[in-house]
Amino acid sequence: MAERLVGKQAPDFSMETALGNGKDFGQASLADYKGKWLVLFFYPLDFTFVCPTEITALSDAAEQFKSLNTEILGVSIDSIHTHRAWINTPKDQNGLGELSFPLAADITKSVAKDYGVLIEEEGIALRGLFIIDPEGELKYQVVNHNDVGRSVEETLRVLQALQSGGLCPMNWKPGDKNLTAQ
Repeated sequence: MAERLVGKQAPDFSMETALGNGKDFGQASLADYKGKWLVLFFYPLDFTFVCPTEITALSDAAEQFKSLNTEILGVSIDSIHTHRAWINTPKDQNGLGELSFPLAADITKSVAKDYGVLIEEEGIALRGLFIIDPEGELKYQVVNHNDVGRSVEETLRVLQALQSGGLCPMNWKPGDKNLTAQ
């Protein structure tokens, strides 16, 4: 049985990144996001078919996330060089184009393993998405089969619910009232 992560400090990480401009490289660690919310998402491989739909949709929504004091970091087991090549590949050729956030290289697969999304026998990650609060506590995780992409709208909704500071009923949306404890 997998260890529970929600409600605990998020597993620490430090990875090299390909920046979204398609030119530069960088580093990302959990400490870099202290004081901000982080949407950390894993995807199986670069140059696959479902992944670009998720990555570009998150990039298109980056300003909405930034307005909520939230950064985004994508992670796969590919190298920073493969990430950069994918960013620089035109969208009509299954590429990404410029992104609003970096892609991190989990070459050792240790971060995917720490977050419980590594498919050991295949050496790739499941589609895992984690929301980490400004103090580094993991507040939300969703992991699904690699055939199915995730929803940007649902990620934004959950993030806003977490930031509301209250009890949020099913289908809560920004502007809805929170529940009161009885």
